[in-house]
Amino acid sequence: MADAAIEFRDTRYGLNGRVILGPVSLTVFRGETLVLLGKSGSGKTTALRLINRLLLPPGGDVVVSGRSTREWDPVRLRRGIGYVIQEGGLIPHMTVERNVGLVPRLEGWPKEQVRVRATELLALVGLPAEEYARRLPHELSGGQRQRVGVARALAADPPILLCDEPFGALDPMMRSELQTEFGALVRRLSKTVVFVTHDVREAMLLGTRIAVLEGGEVRFIGAVDAFQASPDPHVTAL
Repeated sequence: MADAAIEFRDTRYGLNGRVILGPVSLTVFRGETLVLLGKSGSGKTTALRLINRLLLPPGGDVVVSGRSTREWDPVRLRRGIGYVIQEGGLIPHMTVERNVGLVPRLEGWPKEQVRVRATELLALVGLPAEEYARRLPHELSGGQRQRVGVARALAADPPILLCDEPFGALDPMMRSELQTEFGALVRRLSKTVVFVTHDVREAMLLGTRIAVLEGGEVRFIGAVDAFQASPDPHVTAL
């Protein structure tokens, strides 16, 4: 069996007496894309926040790269995980190049190494540095900002990417194009990805496996073909 990159071990999370997630037990294997699929309020984003220790579970445990998130220094943990959100979450007063190089600069990389890395990654996502590196986020289209967000998440070469509905704000044509590009990119780079969406088509396109969340619990988990064939009512409702 493949190595575990992330493990939820009987994990629970609640707020003000309300259960938001759990109990959840599942494993994300190295190199796979696990899609968390479900409606708003099903616990998907809470699961992501537990992985990078924006939240700590009061019950159970979350293990990343063999270590409980409670044992990780939160800064070290987060710098080792790429995070992609809608519109890229770019810093508006920073150029594209500085946005992409943010984590390497924080890690103390030499200036020239940061510039070379940003140039490489902008080429990788289809935004040549000679044309885009000096632009500010407001000078880009939504799709271009999202590409920069992906490049920034990859800048320090993290083994794990967390994606919180990154293409949800884009028009259907751009969304389809970026889904295809992103899927090919993470396969080529052999990243472990946890991808949150409420879009069934996106889940089947990008996922190695799909986990269906409802009411904070995993109602189904399996490969795409098993998802398509499943008679489970939580799957067929989607």
